Amino acid sequence: MAQAKAAAAIYDRSFAIIRAEVDMARFPGAMEPVVLRIIHACGMVEIAPDLVFSPGAAEAGFMALRAGAAIFVDASMVEHGIVPTHLPAANDVICTLHDARTAPLALMKGVTRSSAAIDLWDGRLAGALVAIGNAPTALFRLLERVASGTSPTPALVLGFAVGFVGAAEAKQALIDSGLPYIALKGRKGGSGMAAAAVNALARLASGRSL
Repeated sequence: MAQAKAAAAIYDRSFAIIRAEVDMARFPGAMEPVVLRIIHACGMVEIAPDLVFSPGAAEAGFMALRAGAAIFVDASMVEHGIVPTHLPAANDVICTLHDARTAPLALMKGVTRSSAAIDLWDGRLAGALVAIGNAPTALFRLLERVASGTSPTPALVLGFAVGFVGAAEAKQALIDSGLPYIALKGRKGGSGMAAAAVNALARLASGRSL
């Protein structure tokens, strides 16, 4: 019990520091706890100006989870960062990067495995939550397939692709796509931030506090 209280106190203090150092007025309603969790996961308050979102994005995400939507992720690190006990409807977390079909598909199409893995999502993608925390090529492929009508439209895309090649461009393409999104502009990102965003939305869907 004492350890639990100590952990809660650390969280409370951490969130208080973030609120003191970030202009949280820019993040209305359900976006505030999502942003707090993302910043807490990386320890970088300086990313706040580059955290962007479409109107009603957080609400769309937690309502989808509450309705039982699946969560599609591009990397095992995102999958393993999602806390199962937070999920409001025992939501499936799906990562097809290591699916037996992915590597042959990538070889046949001459694309990265991260890109080919997206082609296996169509069956349950409609109204789902998508969390991209690693590969820009995965995000580009998702946007391409949805724009062409090949893939159904997800409820929300979390864009946290990271790196020096294509990450900023992929996330800008998401912002410009018209899909509901929460994203971190620029090169920064990562699986921890993507998982933190999912966990925050899941807690909201379950009616839990920060």
